[in-house]
Amino acid sequence: LFFPQRLWKILESSQFRSIWWTGGGQCVAINEELFQQEVLGRVFSTQKMKSFTRQLKNYGFTKVQPDFQRSASMPELLAEEAAISSHSKVLYYYNPSFTREHPQLLEKYKRR
Repeated sequence: LFFPQRLWKILESSQFRSIWWTGGGQCVAINEELFQQEVLGRVFSTQKMKSFTRQLKNYGFTKVQPDFQRSASMPELLAEEAAISSHSKVLYYYNPSFTREHPQLLEKYKRR
């Protein structure tokens, strides 16, 4: 699987607590500290967060500031609460073509 497909799979998996959909499936939220322990080196070949974020940028993701509206779904709300309560740094990334509702767009992704 190439990068966007792997990212999609871990977002859809209930196995990981460090990454989740926000904004109704429009953005990706990453608890940086937990993500490094839980995902990097296991799912992605890199162990450095900087390399992972470079990959995100290569595939058209941009870092965004959190929208402080509360999530509508219970899993998203619980993930956000857990991230906030652990005082960890949460990063938010957006790509208009990478949404929970349109997995078919993954086939069209090209590296920049």
